[in-house]
Amino acid sequence: MTSETSRGELHIVNLYPRHMNIYGDRGNMLVLTRRTTWHGLTPVVHEVNPGDELPERADIIVGGGGQDSGQVTVADDLQRHGDALRGLAADGVPMLMICGMYQLFGHRFVPIEEPELPGVGVFDMETVGGPVRMIGNVVAESDDLGTLIGYENHSGRTLLGAGVAPLARVTQGDGNNGDDGFEGATRDNVIGTYLHGSLLPKNPAVADFLIETAARRAGLETVEVSEHDHIERARRQAAERPR
Repeated sequence: MTSETSRGELHIVNLYPRHMNIYGDRGNMLVLTRRTTWHGLTPVVHEVNPGDELPERADIIVGGGGQDSGQVTVADDLQRHGDALRGLAADGVPMLMICGMYQLFGHRFVPIEEPELPGVGVFDMETVGGPVRMIGNVVAESDDLGTLIGYENHSGRTLLGAGVAPLARVTQGDGNNGDDGFEGATRDNVIGTYLHGSLLPKNPAVADFLIETAARRAGLETVEVSEHDHIERARRQAAERPR
C-alpha cells in the first residue's frame, strides 16, 4: 500500500488537539496520515492550539470533540480564525469537524449552564444544550459516502438551517437532535458530525474523500488503496452493537 516515491505533500491542520480530543478523536489524524502515505503522498501535520496562527498552507483541516470546558477555552481563539476558515471552506478545502468543533462551526452553541459560545458560521446552524445526553452507537446512511458507523455522546441539540444539507440520515441512534433523523452537516467539502469512535478507522470512505479532494485541489495524483477484510469486519461488529 505504500508508494516508494512520494507524489507530493498534503498539509493537514489539526485544530486544538490539546483541548478538543476525546473519545478517540486523535485516531482520525492517525488514519489520515497513514492513508495519505498509502495514497502515495507525504503528510505534513500542523497542530494549531490557542494562540497559534494557521499555517500558510492547509490542504485538510480536522477538529475533534471536547467537554464544554474545552469549547469555552478554544471558542474565543477560534473567532480569530473565523474569516480565514470561512474563506477556506468557500474555496473548497476539505474539513472534518467532530462533535464540539462541529458545534462551534455553526453560528453559536448555547450550553445549559455556561454562557453562549459564538461559532464561526461555516455551517448555517445552531446548537442548544439539552437535559438528556444522546449516547450510543450510530448507523447513518449518506448518499455520497455510504453507511457511516460511529459513537455519539452529546447533550447538544443541533438544528440545521434551511440551506444546510445533513451529512446522513440516522437508521440507529439520535444524530443531530434525536428528532429530525439527521446526522451531521455538509457544505462544499466540509463535513460536520457527532460521530466519534474514532470515525475514520471505521469509515475509510470519509478519509479517502478528504485526501482525494485535497489532492485534486493541489494538482496531485493519488495511488489507489486496496482495503483489508478486517475493516469491513470491524464495521459490521460496530453496527451490530446495541446502544
